[in-house]
Amino acid sequence: MADPSTVHLLWHVHHRVAEEGEVRHFTAPDDFWADEEAGDDVKLLGTYSSREAARDRIERARQLPGFSDEPDCFYVEEFEIDKDEWTEGYVTD
Repeated sequence: MADPSTVHLLWHVHHRVAEEGEVRHFTAPDDFWADEEAGDDVKLLGTYSSREAARDRIERARQLPGFSDEPDCFYVEEFEIDKDEWTEGYVTD
């Protein structure tokens, strides 16, 4: 049974081809990286009550245009509801 105090965000990254002609994909289940300034396209596919529901969505999305081009560049991120994630301020340059 899913923990009602957590949600699972499902992300997909369509990586831009680097100048060297290479595309760097995710290499491990918890690997996530994206460089939106370099042209990577990051999409939030949805928020799910369980990792299994997010995985089901991945399988459906892999059949769709765009997502099927990068079938391994999905990332499920778990968050606890009502928990602060950024607990300190920040400064800008």
